[in-house]
Amino acid sequence: MDRFTDTLRRAAEPDWTAAVTHPFVVQLCDGTVPDDAMQRYLVQDHRFLDAFLSLLGGAMLNADTAAARLRLGRFVGMVSTEENTYFLRAFDALGVTEADRERIPDAAPTAGFKAIMREAGASGSYAACLSVLNVAEWLYLEWASRAPLPHPESFVHAEWITLHDNPDFRDFVAFLRAELDRVGPEHGDLCHDFFNRAVALERQFFDAALAA
Repeated sequence: MDRFTDTLRRAAEPDWTAAVTHPFVVQLCDGTVPDDAMQRYLVQDHRFLDAFLSLLGGAMLNADTAAARLRLGRFVGMVSTEENTYFLRAFDALGVTEADRERIPDAAPTAGFKAIMREAGASGSYAACLSVLNVAEWLYLEWASRAPLPHPESFVHAEWITLHDNPDFRDFVAFLRAELDRVGPEHGDLCHDFFNRAVALERQFFDAALAA
């Protein structure tokens, strides 16, 4: 019997496959992505932090078990420390100043992702929150797990890969999928809507990173 999350992923084609095999992530994984593209990507990705924490907060608020809230809470801690610290070190390495980060406007996919994260977080629906979280994390595991070894020498590339392909992260994605498999089928239309929109935004986000 198919898992509900597999059904969601299939319904999101061709955007899912286009995202996890996108030229941007292929170049990131082999260390050939141009610095200007990596700068654009990281500046925009860092803009998600507040909206992403709001999404995680919505998931914690609406989760139906204490165990789920604890697991989500541990992930909030990782995002707020290890991942945020990576961004700051990467900005320094790439010569992106705080003034640059404030000056550069949101790209259209960035604005769209911030909006859908806040929409799901404020929806009162654990299933909606999980649908967007599964795209944000599972899709990243999918492309990161395809990275060839050895990883690129630059920590800017290598650490971004390993942040999204390590045992703890794999366990977290497995948790997110299992939770959505459990609660999602009763809210099928809602889950498909949020999941499909989020996957389309991921593809557009990678497109924007490579746009001159």
